[in-house]
Amino acid sequence: MAGAPYKRIVKNTPVATLPDTHKQSVIQYYDTHPINEEQILIKLRARGDDLSALTQDQLKDFDQDHYGGVQAVDELARLARIGAQHRVLDVCSGMGGPARWLAHSTGCRVTGLDFTLSRVEAARRLTQMTKLDARVDFVQGDATQMPLPDAAFDAAISQEAWLHIPDKGAVLSECARVLKRGGVLAFTDVVVRQPLSAHEHERMANGQRAPDMATLERYRELLAANRFVVESTEDLSARWTAILIDRLAMYRSLRDTTVAKFGEARYIEWDSVYSLFVGLFEAAKLGGVRVRARAPA
Repeated sequence: MAGAPYKRIVKNTPVATLPDTHKQSVIQYYDTHPINEEQILIKLRARGDDLSALTQDQLKDFDQDHYGGVQAVDELARLARIGAQHRVLDVCSGMGGPARWLAHSTGCRVTGLDFTLSRVEAARRLTQMTKLDARVDFVQGDATQMPLPDAAFDAAISQEAWLHIPDKGAVLSECARVLKRGGVLAFTDVVVRQPLSAHEHERMANGQRAPDMATLERYRELLAANRFVVESTEDLSARWTAILIDRLAMYRSLRDTTVAKFGEARYIEWDSVYSLFVGLFEAAKLGGVRVRARAPA
């Protein structure tokens, strides 16, 4: 079957029992994220969509939990030259919006990898609702120890996720392992443009769950160390700053549903940390980058 999931390779302790407190904090961060499956379904129903006949064209308005919506996914697909014949890995796939959109728009097959079980389960349910589960599957696993076979994918993508992962070299090593020879890695991430103060670093580490954000130069070094050839980089900082200002307003518009689901304290914490995050973009201390690199041939 074209979209059948890979047989899991047991390489590490199951995510649910990992002792790593940072990983558990990231899981908690996304378990209590304002954009979640329930909130998506509420918006679809409010718009009058028939959930029994849901299409990805309808779902795309609410399931893209990254910067730039499906346009950003399309740009990564063009950058990686993804076509219907390709098998694609979405690293840190969340609720699966980009994976579904890639399969829907290009006809490719996609595997999404994420270690937050609530996101993986939501991704599977939403994918079944849009009848894309023949071409899209999801695996729960650690991006630094992927439970996936060697040389299985033509391309890998990721969007604004690796800021949460301290060992970015391990992620890139795993991407090199699971990509076919000469496969393409196309990703976006938050990068440091100017040094953060001790307070800003602490708030990003503990509030935004981003303890060791890289610079673009550091990404270049890590890619080279894993024998990737960097073919292009693009500064997305100005575009993302505008998006993030709007995104903060959107999160604030979800205050009532966030409080109802996760409590007042979680909403206040989220608003405080995210306001600082947006402010760091406005101050040009943080920015965004899009990278295309080719795996070793």
